[in-house]
Amino acid sequence: MILTYRDALRKAMTDEIERDENVFLIGEDIGRYQGTFRVTQGLFEQFKQKRVLDTPISEPGVVGIATGAAMVGLRPIVEMMTMSFSILALDQIINHAAKIHYMTGGQFTVPMVVRGPGGAANQLSAQHSHSMEGWYAHVPGLKVVAPSTPRDAYGMLKTAVRDDNPVVFTENPGLYAVKGEIPEDEDFTIPFGKCAIRAEGKDITLIGYSRMALVCMEVAEELDKEGISAEVIDVRSLLPLDSETIFNSVNKTHRAVVLYEDWKSGGFGAELVARIQDSCFDHLDAPIGRVGGLNVPMPYARNLELLCIPSKDDLLAQVRKTLA
Repeated sequence: MILTYRDALRKAMTDEIERDENVFLIGEDIGRYQGTFRVTQGLFEQFKQKRVLDTPISEPGVVGIATGAAMVGLRPIVEMMTMSFSILALDQIINHAAKIHYMTGGQFTVPMVVRGPGGAANQLSAQHSHSMEGWYAHVPGLKVVAPSTPRDAYGMLKTAVRDDNPVVFTENPGLYAVKGEIPEDEDFTIPFGKCAIRAEGKDITLIGYSRMALVCMEVAEELDKEGISAEVIDVRSLLPLDSETIFNSVNKTHRAVVLYEDWKSGGFGAELVARIQDSCFDHLDAPIGRVGGLNVPMPYARNLELLCIPSKDDLLAQVRKTLA
């Protein structure tokens, strides 16, 4: 069936609520209001208040409740109105959810999903446009995923709900309206820790995740018209990370460019570059290219916002530099 990214997420949550009585949704304005980005539209009417819980505006409280519920056997799916707001719950996510299994010697697990829009939307300004996935991928005890297609969003969210570890599941707002095919099989899942090879090539490797993986595909198609063969790796699972697929591709093409929407300085793309440098140095014919967001608070004005977000033209320019 063909669904939008938004609808694929909703179907995944619907499937899991119907499959497992321990699964429930919790968050701000997800019930009667149906979610800021309408991902939970219709779910309150379908499953009622026992399975779709509206909460006060308190991210630490929401994540704290969900963490406790997960410790006693429930499987909460927490919606953050924007992943930028998860900053308020960093203590609950990092100091508690991520560490409880380790600090209790394995006596407790925290099967919880924290999901929501991460990255720039359209003029949501500085406090609503963070790309948080790199922050969370720094933390042992968490799993962090950033799917780019409706199929991956569907399969990976179902995997996240069934996982016994806390999962941070980030969805770029620019993907919600993207359409794609998802399987009819309600048991379809996609395992974490495995990249997707979106296009095979021999001249250069383009590496991205979330919406930037789609930008890599656009650039690969443009390069193909010029006779340049680009391989596209969609990371999609940041933690655990499938380094092997990335290294195999770079060792084959001998050149790489990493694209990510997060601030360029210290973003997850810098980790990818470091790993490639460590493991593929003898195979590289050029320095690894890196394209990230500008290191400034996100402006409100649309023309300035677009300058801060990595674009197809930015990636093309870096690819030409790396190939030269």
